[in-house]
Parts: sequence; C-alpha cells; structure tokens
Amino acid sequence: MSRPVCAIVGAGEGLGRALAARFGGEGFDIGLVSRSREGSGVAARAAVSADSRAKVEFFPADARQPETVEQALNQVASGIGVVDVLIYNVRGAFARRDPLDMTYAELEEIHRVEVVGAFAAARSVLPAMRERGAGSVMFSSATAAFRGSSTHPLYAIGKFGLRALSQCLAKAYSKDGVHVVHMRLDCDLDVPLMRERYGDDYACTYLADPDAVAQAYWWAHNQPKSAWSNEMEIRPHTEKWTY
Repeated sequence: MSRPVCAIVGAGEGLGRALAARFGGEGFDIGLVSRSREGSGVAARAAVSADSRAKVEFFPADARQPETVEQALNQVASGIGVVDVLIYNVRGAFARRDPLDMTYAELEEIHRVEVVGAFAAARSVLPAMRERGAGSVMFSSATAAFRGSSTHPLYAIGKFGLRALSQCLAKAYSKDGVHVVHMRLDCDLDVPLMRERYGDDYACTYLADPDAVAQAYWWAHNQPKSAWSNEMEIRPHTEKWTY
C-alpha cells in the first residue's frame, strides 16, 4: 500500500524540520523542495528519525524562479507520488526599510517569493487534488498579512499578497474538496537563529515551539470538510497580540 505524500517547499532547520518530522511520523513520504540539499538535510534526517520507513527525497528549486518550483513539484509527483499535502513554507526578506527606501527590485523579488512562487507551487498540485476531491494546501504566513508596517513594508506587502492568493484559491477550489489554509504565525519561532538574536534575553516561554506549530498544521490537514479553517492563527500564550 502506497503512503501519502507531503511536499514542503522551504524546508530548513526550523519549522521545515518540524513539519517533515510531523508528517513523516504520521506515515507520509516527504518531498523536500529548497535551494540546496544541505539546507534540507536537517529536515530530511528529522523525517527519517520520526519513521524509518519514510521515503524522503530532495528536489532543488528557487522560489524566485517559479518555473523551478513547478518543475520540482512535478518531479515529486513522478518520483515519489501524487502530492496529498503541499506546504509552502518560504519567507521573503525581513529587511528593515523606510517605505520610500524600497527599491523596485526589492518589491519585485518579494512578490516573486511570497506570491508568484506560492502560486507556482499551488498550480502544480491543485489539478490532481481537484480530480481526487481531496488534498491540503497550506501557506506559512504571519499577521503581517493583516497590517502594514512603517519599518518592514516589504514583509507586509509580501504577506498581504500571499493571504489574498490563499483566499482566492480557497474560494475557488474548496468546493472541489481541496483544503486551502493561510497559517498565520504571530510569533518568533524557537529556532537557532532566533536564540542567537535574543541572546541573553532568550526564554523559551516567549517563542513558539516549531514542533507544536507543526502539530497545528497536522490538525488543519485532518479537519473534517464540514468544519474547515481557511485561516489559522498561532501564537504562544505569552505573545502580545500585534493587531
């Protein structure tokens, strides 16, 4: 009996690792899509550690080049199996800018990473999901999708676009049995990069555990069709709400 397939676009050592471990441990084979095999190594090892029977393969792609995302996901389908769960876990640059200091090139790049790349990923798997009448498409996002920013406008603009894309796909294809979810993380994740940035101020109670966040993705995938969430917000209990 074949195992279901989860494709994770943007699988590094943080949430990508946790997602690979969660879905791999739940009986899924895993397709990891990112720019480098090295970058996905931690996620690959986590999936196999969660279930040694899991088939895990790496497929190179760059979200700034949507054709490569589409090619990689087509290779996942032909090499591992038809994708049952797609998670687009790519984040654009979190660069501090005065809005008037944004360049055209930066705006074009954030749009390609957050919106065009996400669309390429979704377009690659949606036809087969609609034909089967089942499947989940989840976009990792942030509450920046709800509010502009005077200090990080590029990030907000990208997430606004991602949320709009997610809603458009959900409204168009939920009726076909495809669960499209915009996952809003209103928090910092407890990952090595954040621990380094926090330094002496680091305290795990103020950051979200990536494994706990991955559990929320698993719950979303398993929601019954009569009670779907198309928006899901996640934060630790200590987080100060930002809107």
